[in-house]
Amino acid sequence: MIEKIELQWLLSFQAVYQQLSFKRAAEQLQLPTSNVSRHVALLEQQLSLRLLERTTRKMIPTAAGKQLYQAITPLTRAMNDALEEASLHGDSLSGHLKIIMPDLPFLAEITANFCLQHPQIQLSCDTQLNPSEGLLEGFDLVLRFGRGPLEDSGWVAKEIQRWPSCVVAAPQLLKQHRVPDSLDELSKAPCITSLSVLQGMPWRFKHNQTIQVQSSYKVNSGYMARAAALKGLGFAILPTHACQADIENGSLIKIDLNCQPEDLVLYAFYSGKKYPLEKVRVFLEHLRLAIMDLDSGGNKVS
Repeated sequence: MIEKIELQWLLSFQAVYQQLSFKRAAEQLQLPTSNVSRHVALLEQQLSLRLLERTTRKMIPTAAGKQLYQAITPLTRAMNDALEEASLHGDSLSGHLKIIMPDLPFLAEITANFCLQHPQIQLSCDTQLNPSEGLLEGFDLVLRFGRGPLEDSGWVAKEIQRWPSCVVAAPQLLKQHRVPDSLDELSKAPCITSLSVLQGMPWRFKHNQTIQVQSSYKVNSGYMARAAALKGLGFAILPTHACQADIENGSLIKIDLNCQPEDLVLYAFYSGKKYPLEKVRVFLEHLRLAIMDLDSGGNKVS
């Protein structure tokens, strides 16, 4: 049976199963949609069974499709790992590196420099701040910011860098709202929160303390949060280094509370083994050193 099945048919089926879309699977595989559709059709024809039920609105795996996916996924992952490890015996780092990361200037610069240093690397990068769990399949590495304890997942988490944070407010806001000196008072004041990331609600502080805050301004951008804080739209939690100049010139006031906010942490997530693939390991070391250089030079990274 196996000699009649092409590996690309299985990879196309695997991608369609994960994405429940021929179009998104084709984008992941960097193939024409027609090719992916044909691969799945040929696989179903060879097996004489339906793997995916298609309608005009949605796609649903059949029982046979689910069983095949669960059986081949560990095998294709093991094959990919074997090929990656074999490639390490070459003279230079090579292979396809697939990353999800926030769309931030400093990460863009660091990633471009990495590819410049390793021209045999093929990069595929999707820029998302808070990718859903279902989109992570097929990627080697996910970079994501967080505050406080991480949620359990099947991915290995590696801390890349952390930045102390503080609560700040503009002088004009403090003319309308008294300076809070406790978390309870802060919870009653207008605040600027994230829309869908960093567990925007509740706000997280050291020693496992959390508060629910009032917010009519929710954004998924540290730049937008800082801009709103400068306009007096609410209290904000910002990395201290990102607003230090504003504090020094009086544009923002640092609020001294009875508890400090959790640090902002950049995490790298990779799947599978305890130790990452060589291309991932080298990229993470490049990232760590580059961020250290930025911090030591006083440059803002968020």
